[in-house]
Amino acid sequence: MISKVLRRSHMYLALFLSPWLLMYTLSTLAMNHRDIFIAKYGRGPVPFHQERVQEFDAAVPEGASAKEQARMILMALDLDGAHNVNQRPDGTLMINRNDLTQPRRITYRPGGRQLVIEKAEPRANALLERFHRRRGYATGYALDNAWAMTVDLFVIAMVAWVLTGIWMWWEMKPVRRSGALAVAGGNALFALFVFTI
Repeated sequence: MISKVLRRSHMYLALFLSPWLLMYTLSTLAMNHRDIFIAKYGRGPVPFHQERVQEFDAAVPEGASAKEQARMILMALDLDGAHNVNQRPDGTLMINRNDLTQPRRITYRPGGRQLVIEKAEPRANALLERFHRRRGYATGYALDNAWAMTVDLFVIAMVAWVLTGIWMWWEMKPVRRSGALAVAGGNALFALFVFTI
């Protein structure tokens, strides 16, 4: 009975985890082979290209912080979500909207009451790296919290996947020796990297 439950759990976890495994696999490959993308795109950060310029005539409350102003601007543009903001000495706001698929940079110059909206150039490796490095909980947005919670569940499920795999290996007496060699080989290689890199 336990064996059947563990085998089913192993199978369904593998099916459920497949999109996360694929994303982390591809994004790790993209980061590990960055030189391929440097050869294609050149060095440096992903460039932004102007998408549009528009007026911003909403009344900004007196004494509003840069964070409050950024949130107000993003809501007016229907782009509310995870972001960070920097304010220059002249009052200009630089808002980076951390969208997974279409990151944008919004510049607001209070004197001109104008918004310049720029969109990041689409690049497969940059998209994969954004997925890989995406963080939640700290942004205060429900979808980011849901993403972070899902990643936590992914980590727990990966541990369960490993443990159920070990259980299935131990149940199969004919492969215990070859399985033990695989475990020993994996641990030895990992230890080698840990102590030599």
